[in-house]
Amino acid sequence: MQLKNLLNRRRRNLPPKVKGPGAGVFLRLYGDPLAYLETLRHKRCDVVSFRAAGERIYLVKNPELIHEVLVTKGRQFSKGRSLERARQVFGNGLLTSEGNFYLRQRRLMQPAFHPQRINSFAETMTQHANRVMTEWRDGESRDLYAEMARLTLGVVSQTLLGTDVDAEAAKVRKAVSTLMSIFPLLMLPLGQFLQRLPLPVMRRLRRARAELDEILYRLINARRKEGPARSDLLSMLLAAQDPESATGEGMTDEQLHDEVLIIFLAGHDTTNVALCWTWYLLSQHPEIEARLHAEVDHILANERSPVRADLAELDYTRKVVTESMRLYPPVWNITRRANESCEIGGYDVPRRTLVLMSQWVMHRDPHYFDAPTEFRPERWTKEFQARLPKFAYFPFGGGLRGCIGETFAWMELVLVVAAIARRWRFEVAAKKKIVPNPLFTLRFKNGLPASLVRRR
Repeated sequence: MQLKNLLNRRRRNLPPKVKGPGAGVFLRLYGDPLAYLETLRHKRCDVVSFRAAGERIYLVKNPELIHEVLVTKGRQFSKGRSLERARQVFGNGLLTSEGNFYLRQRRLMQPAFHPQRINSFAETMTQHANRVMTEWRDGESRDLYAEMARLTLGVVSQTLLGTDVDAEAAKVRKAVSTLMSIFPLLMLPLGQFLQRLPLPVMRRLRRARAELDEILYRLINARRKEGPARSDLLSMLLAAQDPESATGEGMTDEQLHDEVLIIFLAGHDTTNVALCWTWYLLSQHPEIEARLHAEVDHILANERSPVRADLAELDYTRKVVTESMRLYPPVWNITRRANESCEIGGYDVPRRTLVLMSQWVMHRDPHYFDAPTEFRPERWTKEFQARLPKFAYFPFGGGLRGCIGETFAWMELVLVVAAIARRWRFEVAAKKKIVPNPLFTLRFKNGLPASLVRRR
């Protein structure tokens, strides 16, 4: 039997396989996925295969091969299991939809995310940063994860929905947190069955989804009555018409709901996580923090708020954010499922194989980054970026399914970091162990408690 398997492997040219029982791999992968992926990164091959929970999985560790999966052969792959399950919770939005429906929705939504449209939201981003800061007091302790969540939730509510959810903020934040924290349970092998059981955790999931549904449908109905007079993203989506449709049809209320829900959840959570890891890293590297402060003090004289025109001057601030997302990428892995048998990097990829591409793995690869575990914003020179392979660094994915809100996220991150760093710094206790928690995004296991220090 072993000889037969060996001959079959040679004939099909399958990638090297990780040794060990599938149950052991499953426990390691789901118990501490970051540590397990780190062990696989050290394997001397571009693709490595293993089995877990009945799935054949390929980990791709080469930027050119990732480009093949996401770009060159992107249409031969569909979303992986995580987003197949996500559709059950988040609906059939841009993040979870497939095929022609996905392409149609992307066409309808693209104008709303045009750079000129996104640029008009710069003031809203800094306004919400200023609002959050007015409640802070010098020397007090706060959970930065909760504070940044409040800030980013305000930004996405104002820009996406054209409304301020402060009146319902506590309920919205709780519902969002519930959805994002329970979702990993659905990734377990029996997750789809757990969702159907009358378990307390599943009741909380359904209740959180119902609360968000009620808010979103109420806003959609109100906006349809008002007409497309506003400049928020929801109004643009309401007015969008498909140019390739004979009747120029737009989105139904259900389609609008699903698109808004996923932007609301993913857009708020990924930016929140990126900000928090940035503050954590700055608190651990005072010399980098001082250089950041020098830049924002010079550009934002007299403590004025940053504006869109400042982005070109906030060079070191952007480098800090870029390096933060290299070490701690909010989206730490992407999966794709082969719709048909194909070939990647000379290896056969049988139909239904799950292909895993991890930002956590690639962003810490010493082949592309010197001292990969060190926080070095100065590495991001124009020369370095020009020679870096595209998919050695891809915090927002890429290809046909690259993040539609990437421009929005970059602008928000740089402006918010500059606005807050001009007035405040944060001290995370050295004895406090900060542990990444790889859920839907790369969160923190016990929040991010810090002391607030007002800059003089």
